[in-house]
Amino acid sequence: MNERGKSDGRVVPAKPANKAAVAAAESVEERRPAEGNMDSKTRPGHSAGSGALSALDRVREVARKDKEARFTALLHHVDVARLWAAYWAIRPQAAPGVDGVTWDAYGQALEANLQDLHERVHAGRYRARPSRRAYIPKADGRQRPLGIATLEDKIVQRAVVEVLNAVYEVDFLGFSYGFRPGRNPHHALDALTVGIWRKRVNWVLDADIRDFFTNLDHGWLGRFLEHRIADRRVLRLIEKWLAAGVVEDGNWSETLQGAPQGASVSPLLANVYLHYVVDLWADWWRRRCARGDVIIVRFADDFIVGFEYQEDAQRFLAELRERFAKFALELHPDKTRLIEFGRFAAARRRARGLGKPETFDFLGFTHICASMRDGRFWVRRITISKRLRAKLREVNNQLERRRYQPIPEQGRWLGSVVRGHRAYYAVPGNRTAVAAFRTQVTRHWHRALERRSQRTRISWNRMDRLATRWLPPARVVHPFPDVRFRVRTQGKSPVR
Repeated sequence: MNERGKSDGRVVPAKPANKAAVAAAESVEERRPAEGNMDSKTRPGHSAGSGALSALDRVREVARKDKEARFTALLHHVDVARLWAAYWAIRPQAAPGVDGVTWDAYGQALEANLQDLHERVHAGRYRARPSRRAYIPKADGRQRPLGIATLEDKIVQRAVVEVLNAVYEVDFLGFSYGFRPGRNPHHALDALTVGIWRKRVNWVLDADIRDFFTNLDHGWLGRFLEHRIADRRVLRLIEKWLAAGVVEDGNWSETLQGAPQGASVSPLLANVYLHYVVDLWADWWRRRCARGDVIIVRFADDFIVGFEYQEDAQRFLAELRERFAKFALELHPDKTRLIEFGRFAAARRRARGLGKPETFDFLGFTHICASMRDGRFWVRRITISKRLRAKLREVNNQLERRRYQPIPEQGRWLGSVVRGHRAYYAVPGNRTAVAAFRTQVTRHWHRALERRSQRTRISWNRMDRLATRWLPPARVVHPFPDVRFRVRTQGKSPVR
């Protein structure tokens, strides 16, 4: 395909790319170049027709081969079939937006609704609706603002994100894990732990971006998107979503900056923004400026950087603050810390008459410098205590509302809660915390059952039988990080 071909992945020359070839993977990732659909061969010049997936494969192939390509024709990939798939990917119980339209109600005339939505999107008559403001409690007691989009906005956003992923998934670097297809928080946790084990990491920068989703600059985001996207119709859709505003307590307010948390398109826009602001710069910095090893793991706006030398860490932090200032971002002064951490941290601090190495939190776990029984260093991960207490409060509040439900119904619900908690937190070294969560859930359940009646008392022998019947046992369900990391990345590949 030449640069001026008029196939489904039409491209035009663009600005020089900021990133090297995909083969230069992140040093912790140590992964091979992407395989599978990335190498699919499709003759140029054919329309997508019913083979929408093949058409996106062609877009993906062009994006992989030409890092300077800008895509001029992408919106036609948002067809009825993709809108249909986006609808079925939405959780039916999801809260409705400002228009009050639910998933079930929209599905009563799904085909007609999607045909009408498709026509409006491609005719330019589609209008984004404001997000409905809602709040969810954070572990620290504060409220996290969410923007709940209307169902049609969710559908179109999901479809557009799927198309844009064909371009950006070949651009994003290996150490970016947040909200990407085929990646999850445990992949980021594995990469971080393996990186600290394998590399000479002695210092860790625990970075926190202050109110990232609130302060995301629309002007800079538009410039970043234009590095790859030249389809004005797609760019206008994104502009509509960002400018739609927020409705809170019946009052509409304009959004001049930021992206609503909870919107389907926001994670991708955040990754694009941080790809240009953080990832490309940090990857360049560690190759050109660092004296020793540097590892990077980023999950959305939360990232950890490990350093061999303290001087590298201090210089990186100072220059990162300067870079953020250029792009309307700021590191949180109270939550951003540089700590001594790694296999030699305990011995070095002991030699200086200091206490144990500090710990840091990442993706729900507190990371600790620890030793195995044979004395070898390892990074132990335990559930963040604030997260544990917040979840137990939530369980207790729910039990108050469910107090008079039949015991089997309560048991099924509590079993799903404990099972979900175990599925995330039951990593090697954290069984005690998982067992403590199950024990406390049992205690809350016992208290709720006894409050149902002043005459009835539930003995602990009976309570143990109920817990055994309905609550799954506490056991480790995740492998050691290096085992899963090795399987997922299929061994090492040259990175420098």
